[in-house]
Amino acid sequence: MQQWKKLAFGVALATFGLIAAAKAQDYTALPRKETLIVENPEGTVKNPGWFNVWVNGGGGVSTGLQQLTMDTLWYIDPEKGLGGSAWDNSLAADKPQYNDDFTQMTVKLRKGLYWSDGVEFTADDVVYTVKTQMDHPGMNWSAAFSVQVASVEAPDPYTVVFKLKKPNSRFHAIFTVRWNGAWIMPKHVFEKVADPVRYDFANPVSLGAYKLKTYDPQGKWYTWEKRDDWQRTSLARFGEPAPKYVTYVDPGPPDKRTIAQLEHNLDIIHDNTPEGMFTLKEKSKTVDSWFPGFPFAHPDPTLPAVIFNNQDPLFQNADVRWALALLIDIKAVDMASYRGTATLSALGVPPTAIAMTDYQAPLQDWLKSFEIDTGKRKIKPYDPTIGQQIADMLRKQPKYKDQIPTDPAAISAAFGYGWWKPDPQAAAELLEKAGFKKVGGKWMTPDGQPFKIRLTVEGDTRSVFTRAGTLIAQQWAAFGIDAKAVPTVNLWQVALQPGDFQVAIAWSVETWGGDPDLSFFLDSWHSEFVAKKGENQAPRNWQRWSNPELDKIIENVRRVSADDPKGVELGKDYLKLVAREMPTIPLMSYNVFTSMDTTYWKGYPTISDPYTDPVPNWANSRLMMVKLKPAQP
Repeated sequence: MQQWKKLAFGVALATFGLIAAAKAQDYTALPRKETLIVENPEGTVKNPGWFNVWVNGGGGVSTGLQQLTMDTLWYIDPEKGLGGSAWDNSLAADKPQYNDDFTQMTVKLRKGLYWSDGVEFTADDVVYTVKTQMDHPGMNWSAAFSVQVASVEAPDPYTVVFKLKKPNSRFHAIFTVRWNGAWIMPKHVFEKVADPVRYDFANPVSLGAYKLKTYDPQGKWYTWEKRDDWQRTSLARFGEPAPKYVTYVDPGPPDKRTIAQLEHNLDIIHDNTPEGMFTLKEKSKTVDSWFPGFPFAHPDPTLPAVIFNNQDPLFQNADVRWALALLIDIKAVDMASYRGTATLSALGVPPTAIAMTDYQAPLQDWLKSFEIDTGKRKIKPYDPTIGQQIADMLRKQPKYKDQIPTDPAAISAAFGYGWWKPDPQAAAELLEKAGFKKVGGKWMTPDGQPFKIRLTVEGDTRSVFTRAGTLIAQQWAAFGIDAKAVPTVNLWQVALQPGDFQVAIAWSVETWGGDPDLSFFLDSWHSEFVAKKGENQAPRNWQRWSNPELDKIIENVRRVSADDPKGVELGKDYLKLVAREMPTIPLMSYNVFTSMDTTYWKGYPTISDPYTDPVPNWANSRLMMVKLKPAQP
């Protein structure tokens, strides 16, 4: 209790003015046993009063806004989910219904669901969501709807019919939450405003089980309160949410997060450094993690990579992209970033369990025989023993040596199969093939300018990837390239979406997790979604890469149902294409060091009870609210 009071005093001091201090007191004065405190990985939100999640206005998303107040038609949980299936019909009453040629999708909606202001949710809200975003190009799902939807109508209050411009058996993915989805807008609110693109949606109306209570005007925390009528939301099917209040905070860099959790002032750390997790496990008896022992972290179905801006002339040649890949010592990057706890992937798919079975293992022979032409010779760049080499390195560390597997299959599952061999000579040949020259130990571009790369990283927000990016830039610099890592905040909003970057450490490949279908990210890579230079890029093709062969693969995927085995074969075609073209350099799994303090709450998801992803900025994490139980009377 004393530490809780100290935190209250610190938060009050950190805010400005009487209003801010009052709001801070509101947050810290809440009953601790009724309040779940969660890290918001966005940090301090730069435009804290912006709640219009349908427009990039500098507001927060992982503040609890998408996890607790938003809803859409379906969810697919990256783990097992509740109700016996990873698939969940949320606002929809059933799965999507397509006609024979996948040019029409019909949705039946649940009845008896209400917005937090007492207005019933109906098909009119869905129709309004689609039409409004189609009419306003500045909105987040505008491009996805505009290029696919010919018409959308509501024949009755609980039915929506979409007619599509082209066949697409995966159109429903837009409305299916993995991390997020196309959230439904409250028609009765937005239809009264002059411009939905400029509307901040202050005091947001909620369709979830929580509503906004208060927030820090400096953007450091947000508190949400359970609705009195939570039974009239889709989450109620799974029971009553236990926490009365949920606060999402910016707890600061990893060392401060670790201290806050050790002092029981932070229930869930979204992500930590490996060192922070090691400290928590050594010093605390109340901290849970996905795995109880090494490597502790949850493997998200996300693929961190070196993202090239393919609209930058420097990176439009695959030979240049491949040269930069062959300058990376992935073992050094793994040890510097994850301290060896990552699972490597040379292929453009996250190395989750199902991807290992359906993609990684079947393509090992292809990778071993794969060749690239440097202009002077052909080389086989793949080293299938990299995972084994990392396991051997880790086994030499006394603390965890007994936890490192020796079985080859277990090693591949934990650390990956292989990766590209560092080959500076081949890299030099590829750059020369592309017209670059080395002068006085420095590489020059074809037009005679210094080859300069600024690699954007996220600083303390994701320090693991900052360390990875910093080392990669150093490896490029050691080769004679003017390369530096440059930290930024809000990477997606300030760099990836507007295309204001050269190269970044981020991800544009995200899969469903428990399903081999790659459409969640792959459909968004079609050239029809690539933004013009200077315009905002819609998710998720942050590399702004287009390729006619890729378009054909995606269009073929759209013509087969989501459970057709042909989808996996088309996925393999995609993987071979991006290995040849290297539009991004896949690195490793996104292992998230989420830790959960059981002092005030118990029932968090773990490998022994994998009902959802424990990483709390995922919209699926709403399921935690109904599974958590108070740990104290």
